[in-house]
Amino acid sequence: MDRRTFVKTSSTLAAASTLSPFGITGRYKQSNGLTTGHGSHRYKVDHEWHKDLSIPIKDCHEMVQAPDGRLFMLTNHTKNNVLIYDKSGKVLSSWGSEYPGAHGLSLSVEGSESFLWITDEKTGAVNKHTLDGRKVLSLKYPYESGYYADISEYKPTETTVAPDGSIYVADGYGKNYIHKYSAQGKYLSSFGGSGTGPAHLDCAHGVTVDTRTPTPTLLVTSRSKQCFKRYNLKGKLLATYQTPGLWICRPVIKGDYTYFSVIVSQTWYGYDGMIAIFDKDMKLISVPGSSDEAISYTDGVLKTPVSDEMTFMNPHDVCVDDEENLYVPQWYSGRTYPMKLTRV
Repeated sequence: MDRRTFVKTSSTLAAASTLSPFGITGRYKQSNGLTTGHGSHRYKVDHEWHKDLSIPIKDCHEMVQAPDGRLFMLTNHTKNNVLIYDKSGKVLSSWGSEYPGAHGLSLSVEGSESFLWITDEKTGAVNKHTLDGRKVLSLKYPYESGYYADISEYKPTETTVAPDGSIYVADGYGKNYIHKYSAQGKYLSSFGGSGTGPAHLDCAHGVTVDTRTPTPTLLVTSRSKQCFKRYNLKGKLLATYQTPGLWICRPVIKGDYTYFSVIVSQTWYGYDGMIAIFDKDMKLISVPGSSDEAISYTDGVLKTPVSDEMTFMNPHDVCVDDEENLYVPQWYSGRTYPMKLTRV
């Protein structure tokens, strides 16, 4: 099931979620102040990190940290699409009113200047902004690819920028292609796409450049197939990593580790999300939000972790700050604000 089917078939749950997340799960936020995770990656949970409850949000989608330490969070509320925080949870400012389908937020650094890339899966917009909100580049939908009858078929979910400035856009809610553009915004090529072959993708939710490899590569989520894949920068498939039972969102790289929010692990109606942390060999080493005492592999196959059903609802992203603390925005979760997990 994708998110649009989920929303369409759960109107009763949606009505409840606008009132109180407590009424949905019965246990959410009981983990506040507790420690979760495994091994070296354990965290203290803070559901009350966001300080100003008067700021309107709908779904909280993604977060990034700029080099100056500020945290940027994307929501699809058009009064303030981007909220800017300090690490204490204080909202410093906000901007943005043009993204009703705000979904993807990624950061690129060019010399001494940083930029935010926003994708809107409802309008098909893919735009580059300065940190204060000024738009500096818009990418046209990839009609040159020949894969689309019109822009209504294009539902981009994420971007990433390669070291040479090339831009990659994931059409995760559309036709599942990864589209490559030049640094100036010219369409260049496409790969992936829906299908059953090894190189195809199913819900290409996120994409990021991995510079830890000798030559930069791309990590791409194939969420509905519960895996993520590695491609070279020309789109050749190099490896597939299975995450059985874990509906992972975009890959987030920090040091030797790759982080994913797990929006669903058993059922779309259960609010059973978690965070999954993989080491440099792509072995799962910690699962904040899991009730399991240990992570288990049998003959190299991961046993699906079990949610504790109280730390998270539908985590949609994870932001790792300069002190390796985590910030988690959540989708379709009673309009809950981002939460913080402090590394212990």
